Amino acid sequence: MASPTYTLPPLPYAYDALEPVISKQIMELHHQKHHQTYITNLNAALAAQAAAVQTNNVARLISLQQKIKFNGGGHINHSLFWRNLTPPGSKEAIMNADAAPALYGAITERWGSLEAFIEAFKAALLGIQGSGWGWLVSKGGPNARLDIVTTKDQDPITEPDVPIFGIDMWEHAYYLQYLNNKAGYVTEIWKVINWVIAEERYTNGISAKIDGLKAAI
Repeated sequence: MASPTYTLPPLPYAYDALEPVISKQIMELHHQKHHQTYITNLNAALAAQAAAVQTNNVARLISLQQKIKFNGGGHINHSLFWRNLTPPGSKEAIMNADAAPALYGAITERWGSLEAFIEAFKAALLGIQGSGWGWLVSKGGPNARLDIVTTKDQDPITEPDVPIFGIDMWEHAYYLQYLNNKAGYVTEIWKVINWVIAEERYTNGISAKIDGLKAAI
């Protein structure tokens, strides 16, 4: 049986569309180089897995699991991340009870206010040691209790939890622009969060229609 093959999803905006929050240079390198590398390595690992199944090579199958998890997680996380973002000043970047009623209500119920939620999320992001991601998660499925969680390296959020949005805290996501000012990055990123997509994920979960991930999720 042939292994699935994944390709780099196009961005839903131009490479310079997130400026001045995220530079064109970062977006080009992040999308074309880093994300593409995860996909290339994932496809290679899945092809090796298919060959190992054919030859009943159990030891090889076991040895491939970490590569599949790391590179598959990199593909999933970045595919979600691109859709998390929207140009600053766009209507999708505005968060209030009218723009995202279900999510806004859940956030204010859980943290008291949108401002308190953002401060809690920023603290979680700045608390990550090394490389990883910060996530807003609906626990156990859509329309559920919200939580802020962090994951190491490229570990993805797995079912039944729903990743509402994630923020990439690997240095390649910000260093060329923010240098060692990590706090500046985690402050500015809120200007480009796509709350329309976040609302869709909170109410409906992840789907190919929303995120274009197909079998990657």
